[in-house]
Amino acid sequence: MNEYYYQLIVTPKSHIGIFNDLLLELLQNAVEEKEGSLIARDSEPLEDIEWAVKQLSNKLGIETKTLLTKERNEDWISKYKNSVRPLKLEKFYIRPQWENPENGFIDIIINPALAFGSGHHESTSSCIKSISKYVKSKDEFLDVGCGSGILGVCAAKLGAKVDICDTDEIAVKSAKENFRLNDMDFVNCWVGSANDTTNRYDVVAANIIADIILMIGKDLKKRVKFGGILILSGIIDKYIDNVKDKFKEFEIIENIQNKEWHTLVLKRK
Repeated sequence: MNEYYYQLIVTPKSHIGIFNDLLLELLQNAVEEKEGSLIARDSEPLEDIEWAVKQLSNKLGIETKTLLTKERNEDWISKYKNSVRPLKLEKFYIRPQWENPENGFIDIIINPALAFGSGHHESTSSCIKSISKYVKSKDEFLDVGCGSGILGVCAAKLGAKVDICDTDEIAVKSAKENFRLNDMDFVNCWVGSANDTTNRYDVVAANIIADIILMIGKDLKKRVKFGGILILSGIIDKYIDNVKDKFKEFEIIENIQNKEWHTLVLKRK
């Protein structure tokens, strides 16, 4: 263990989830959320990460404070593990590997320190609730931007035939590991996006950000069977009307709102 580590505390005025997603994307370590702040730690200096946070803050017009320090090392991974609590969502009990399963729930193991999503974020939890409600056994399911693979694992536990993809190779590796931890199999897995397959699915989920959803909207539409379900998440208030308009040929089944985050459940007519 190194004698020192580097710590970056990010305190945005609003939309903390967007900054959390950025830190998770740029770092392979877990990010701790505490009292309105995000705490990132790494053995390498974090000046470049702080710069990226400030660039995002300026782009969104959100006042954000950052504090970068060099700290004497301690076992903060163990401290983080102690702070991560299991989560009950509909049929699922989502837990890190070091916690015990819960009777009466479908067991999902996701290790936050190794993953891009553990179910606690508002957009992810709403996606999981939608999957619990709309995914059936034998459904063909595609998770676009799979991150940790948590959505695909949930769908697989319900008996779906799952394909997963992400443009980030590290995310794909993390998703494969979480499928292994849960003793589940996917059918196809690739580094890329929805345009890298010609298959059509009963359910397609994309828990990303609105800008990307709008950018790849045409490809997402093509992947849904007639009468199939499209779950779109990671959409903040200011973009919800744009996303609805982009997918106006789909029927809106539900708009699940959790704080400033929206999850749209759409049906292809």
